[in-house]
Order: sequence, then structure tokens, then C-alpha cells
Amino acid sequence: MDRQLLLDLLAEDREVDLNFNIYIFDTLASTNDKLAELITTENAAPGTVVIAKHQTAGRGQRGKQWQSERGGLYLSLAIAPDLPAINVHQLTMGIVWGIADRLRHEGLPVSIKWPNDLMLADRKLGGILTQTRIAQGRIYQAIVGVGINYANPVSGQAINLAPHPDYQPNYRNFSLEMLTSCTIRGIIRGYKRCTPITIDRLLSDYLELLNARGRSVLVDGKLGTVLGISPQGDLHISFTTATAATETYLQPGTFSLGYEN
Repeated sequence: MDRQLLLDLLAEDREVDLNFNIYIFDTLASTNDKLAELITTENAAPGTVVIAKHQTAGRGQRGKQWQSERGGLYLSLAIAPDLPAINVHQLTMGIVWGIADRLRHEGLPVSIKWPNDLMLADRKLGGILTQTRIAQGRIYQAIVGVGINYANPVSGQAINLAPHPDYQPNYRNFSLEMLTSCTIRGIIRGYKRCTPITIDRLLSDYLELLNARGRSVLVDGKLGTVLGISPQGDLHISFTTATAATETYLQPGTFSLGYEN
């Protein structure tokens, strides 16, 4: 990772108004944990970025281990959202949308899997983990951790940016520094969209990139259809039988989204 090139790329975006302090490590247990340590011991300010070439204990949604082999992008960014605590899921929505939107502007057709995964060619490209600090009912600080598969080995339903003859062209001409810049810029743009004035627009934009919209899912053995997302970040699902139609909302963390088709 070329630190100066990354700073130059970030400086090109006039919407980015943070002063960045970038730490790059060869190996860490977790970039989120290291950034939390820097905030506690060195009073690290918003705009502090921690990057690791390799993580030994990366975490994803609901505490799942995130495989962090060399070649991927693993970073954490400190921000100061100043949002009501009840908006924590909106913050996650805004950040994952911001990253996906920024990558799409650079030619990567990324979509979103609810609530916080980045998808490419219907395979998992990356994910985010947001950890917040709250006082007097407001989110005053957040650490946003992001893992994106770039050149690291992947398995199962994951994907990296290497070419594959069956489902994607070569995205490796998209440098790791550019990917990092897009990720940081996307985080900033996304959390700034989480205001009472802009939340309706955020919801609409998120829905446009939601790859599950209109798909069939199984919930407690019942077949339903994903309609969208509530302003609180809940998954909106409808069920139709021969005699009735019902709807339900599922909170993030209470349901793992799987597709029936």
C-alpha cells in the first residue's frame, strides 16, 4: 500500500473534509481493535485510518470471523457521526450504500446484501462492521471496519477482483490504493447521508442497490418475498397464501438472508 498515493487520491475529492492520519501495519489481530486502542491511548481523531495487510482475528456481522489473508483490503476509519442512538442501523445502511455507490462510479457493478454486505456477481465481495460509542442518547463516535476481497484467496460464495471466465471481467486494473480511496470516500459520503433531512433519499438509494428486492426467501418455513427496507433498517417481507396476505419486518441481526431463487 502506497500511503502517499492514497493521500493524493483522497485529496482529489473536494467533498472529503477530514484530515487523515493513516497507519499501515503488516499484521494485526483486528484493525477495529487497533483503532479503538489508538483512540483510547493517543486520542486519535476522526479521520484516523488503520490498515492491515493481514488480520489474524478479523470480525464480521454477528461476531463471525472474517477471513483476512494477504492481498485483501482491511481497514478501519474513525468518524464522529453525531446521530441519535436509535439511528445506528441507518448509519450502517448509509455506510454500505456509500461504499457501493462509490465503487459503482468507478465501474464495479457492486450491489448490497442486507444489511451490510457488498456483492459482486451475486457473490460476497466485502462487508462492514460498525462499532459505536453513545452518550446522552447520541452516537458521538464510530469505528467503521471494512474488509474487501481484492487479491486474497477466497472460497465458497465469496469473490475477489480477479478475472473469471464465467462471471466477471478483470477488475485488477483497479489498484488497491484506488479501492482504499473509494472505500474511505464512500464511508464519509454514506454517514453524511444519515440525517433527518436526507434519510428518505438514503432509503431510496439503498433500495436501488439491494440485490434481494423482489426475491423469494424462507422465514420460519414460510415462503415470502422481499419488498424492501424500513427507515429503521428492518427487512420488509410479504407472505401470500390462498386465503390471505401478510407482511413482517425483520430486524438486523435476527435473520440471515438466504435466497430461494
